[in-house]
Amino acid sequence: MNTLAKNQSLLANKLIPLLSTHNDLTITHLKQIHSQIISNGCLNSTELLTSFIFSCYNSQNTKYAELILHSLPTSVPLVWNSMIRVSLDSQNLKDFLDIYHWSRLYGFFPNKSTTSLILRFCARFGASQLGKSFHCQIVKMGFQFDVVLQTGLLDFYSKIGDLRLARRVFNEMSEIDVIANNVMISALSKHGFFDEAKQLFESMPEKNASSWNLLITGYCKAGDVESARSVFDRNPSKDVISWNAMIDGYCKSEQLVYAEEMFTKLGSSRTAVSWNTMIAGYVQCREFARAINLFQEMLNEKVKPTEVTMISLLSACAHIGALDMGEWVHAYINKNRFRVDAVLGNALIDMYCRCGNMEAALDVFHGLHTRNTFCWNSIIVGLGMYGYGSEAIDAFNAMQKEGTIKPDRVTFLGLLCACSHSGLVSAGKSYFSQMKSSYGIEPGIEHYGSMVDLLGRSGLLEEAMELIKTMPMKPNVVVWGSLLRACHVHKNSELGEQVTQHLLDLDPHDGANYVFLSNLYASLNRWTDVAMCRKLMNERGVLKMPGCSSIEVDNILHEFVAGDTSHPQFPQINALLDKIAKDLQANGYEPDTSSVLHDIDDEEKEDVIRYHTERIAVAFGLLNTLPGKTIRIVKNLRTCGDCHVALKFISKLYKREIVVRDRNRFHHFREGHCSCKDYW
Repeated sequence: MNTLAKNQSLLANKLIPLLSTHNDLTITHLKQIHSQIISNGCLNSTELLTSFIFSCYNSQNTKYAELILHSLPTSVPLVWNSMIRVSLDSQNLKDFLDIYHWSRLYGFFPNKSTTSLILRFCARFGASQLGKSFHCQIVKMGFQFDVVLQTGLLDFYSKIGDLRLARRVFNEMSEIDVIANNVMISALSKHGFFDEAKQLFESMPEKNASSWNLLITGYCKAGDVESARSVFDRNPSKDVISWNAMIDGYCKSEQLVYAEEMFTKLGSSRTAVSWNTMIAGYVQCREFARAINLFQEMLNEKVKPTEVTMISLLSACAHIGALDMGEWVHAYINKNRFRVDAVLGNALIDMYCRCGNMEAALDVFHGLHTRNTFCWNSIIVGLGMYGYGSEAIDAFNAMQKEGTIKPDRVTFLGLLCACSHSGLVSAGKSYFSQMKSSYGIEPGIEHYGSMVDLLGRSGLLEEAMELIKTMPMKPNVVVWGSLLRACHVHKNSELGEQVTQHLLDLDPHDGANYVFLSNLYASLNRWTDVAMCRKLMNERGVLKMPGCSSIEVDNILHEFVAGDTSHPQFPQINALLDKIAKDLQANGYEPDTSSVLHDIDDEEKEDVIRYHTERIAVAFGLLNTLPGKTIRIVKNLRTCGDCHVALKFISKLYKREIVVRDRNRFHHFREGHCSCKDYW
């Protein structure tokens, strides 16, 4: 390399990083840099000129950029193509459009290779009109028979969902190679034309690994895992993508045994995608503990987790209330410098909300640079579940002030639930009305169910019943169930019997319906009716769902199921429960045995409620955590009134904060009070 060429290379290496990182250069700085480019003979460096013109453009000095373009010799097309490619690399549609329209003002049209990149860009961003305009330009320029551009157009139309035009381009192609066939198979599979996709696949004179994988993936996504397996078994060129597709297919069809078999057979060929697919499969099938265990195995195998791994893991922690593990994952994300975007941020917010740490959820939320609808919905729902109805409304108002994100059906469902859990009847009615009148969102059955819940909790049972009668759709078990719970709380047996009949007509095998009615009868000492309910359950073979509470200690999840005394610490737990019962009664606690569904004496009833699973979990927490540490419990059923009172006493006497996530909401017990204010 001669001295001049060496100096030019050194200058380019020095200036290009500077220009790419500074978008605020003054006209004086730009002229100084331009002078260096000219004096060092670098006007033929397309890369350097592109960076310099871009810097002029980004610094709002477009007129100076135009002067440079006018002064350039025959290399202008190279510079324009280079600038368009750089704008495409930015993955910003506005940047590309600005540069492209600027180039068109100068009568420039990109070359074939750049046009191919533009088509891919349009396909990715769903820029249908722009892509179609390029199709017209391709025809005008006489490039319509170029195989690369025809394949690009085929891919573009398939990805924007226009199968009609994709077929037309495919049928008019001058030469159909394996790549074009693969794109068409992908398009047909995506739109559900599997027979046609398979027919095209079988007719292909040449198939590559992608051909096989596209058909396998298409069948798996459609839920036809048997056809996918048939193609997989015939595949002579199986690769890790083929195996991953089958693992994903089996997971999505909840055939975990076959998914695990595939995952194991893949052995040392497993990639991060393989691990992520299996972990996500466990989460989807509600095998949350197994998902967490597999993640630990992934780390042991020295496989580097990705953002997808973190999202699945946080979802698992959220579902089982594993806050300690969730906090560990958050620390891992920070330590390994994952980019916390709106997607990963939402996973963190959801985990903290579901695990009962609203302060941490809000910290993550406020720390996000960009928030999408999911982030706002998660924080609104979380605040509502925690009983912070006014704060949920404040969050909704802040969302509105931002102006860039519109509320959706989930937003309003979160608002209505927040109003329901906080007794904000007027606000709830107002938001329900605004859904359609102000936002054009037709309330769904889930929104009507929330309104019935809101009215029922507030004792407005007749109004709730009237709303059900005037609903534009047939009420489901969730709607009737909300009203039945309200009948139990407000001891309205007459309406409760009517509601139960509707529930039994819809689902005669749901044990919860019988239990709610039995609880209502028991609270009114109507033991004959309680016996009738139990008899009806036995005759119909209906089983009551057993209560189950879980608590996480030292990253290990402990579950306690009603009637199960097999836990190795049960003798110590039992002894502590006896002590707690004595301590509570000595401090004014009076057991409420109205929910015990047996006509037995009061002492026996007290023994029954003493062993409700949330109390067992609390006792375990007192035995196995340090003094003063918050005890966090997840229960699968609604906590009963007596346990609610007992936990308030325990929080005060034992100086512990207790957070319980039951079927309906969060209860945060502190110093003898609950965050729900006895409204649940």
